[in-house]
Amino acid sequence: MLHGIYGSGQNWNTVAKRVVRARPEWAALLVDLRQHGASRGFAPPHTLAAAAEDVARLTEGTGLSVRGILGHSFGGKVALLHAREPGSRLETLWLVDSTPEARPPSGSAWEMLEALRGAPGPFVDRDEGVAALVSFGVARPVAQWMVLNLERGDAAGAGWHWRLDPDDMEALLTDFFRTDLWPVVESPPPGLDAHVVKAEESSVLDEPVCARIEAAGARTGRVHLHRVAGGHWVNADNPDTLVGLLETELP
Repeated sequence: MLHGIYGSGQNWNTVAKRVVRARPEWAALLVDLRQHGASRGFAPPHTLAAAAEDVARLTEGTGLSVRGILGHSFGGKVALLHAREPGSRLETLWLVDSTPEARPPSGSAWEMLEALRGAPGPFVDRDEGVAALVSFGVARPVAQWMVLNLERGDAAGAGWHWRLDPDDMEALLTDFFRTDLWPVVESPPPGLDAHVVKAEESSVLDEPVCARIEAAGARTGRVHLHRVAGGHWVNADNPDTLVGLLETELP
């Protein structure tokens, strides 16, 4: 399971636990993508391809048979790149409110870069970090989630610092927006079923994109669009429906 930009594998902890409880023949590996969470110190370039290679090395290193991959938002394109690698044995691919299209940089994730640079810290505590982000126009619930990326300095009185580097985040996002991965969705590798989850209260997947996904499904029989209630953070907004889909549709 691959998180979105600014996130970490733990974002998917609740969903993962519920799915493997219902489908005990499955296990879930919650990945911190490069320069996120505990996966820091990677050398550039910070690209989708580099992140997908990280995931490939990780899965090979587990010695497990990795049969499926789920990616939310930014993580969706990493999942698509991983799925198209020669020799992939994936059977199921899940894109959760993630678009395969290329487009100009925009949206709240892109705008967050300005807030991170404008509020570099250190902060006395996480509440001060929330206030700083809100002053740059970040919605308070989003700011409260973002400050999970603050960590306390080693020295006494060092305050709380971002563990995210805005330059690294910009590099990853720039590559995300410029990369077109429609070919993987419209012609999935042999043996792979692709499931795309459209959060109805999110604009990430617009109707022309949804129509193109449905057309790929009609043509191949292996691409499935699921419309679910909730916003972009559907794993938090509507976990019951998402867990139900995974319980039912996993091989």
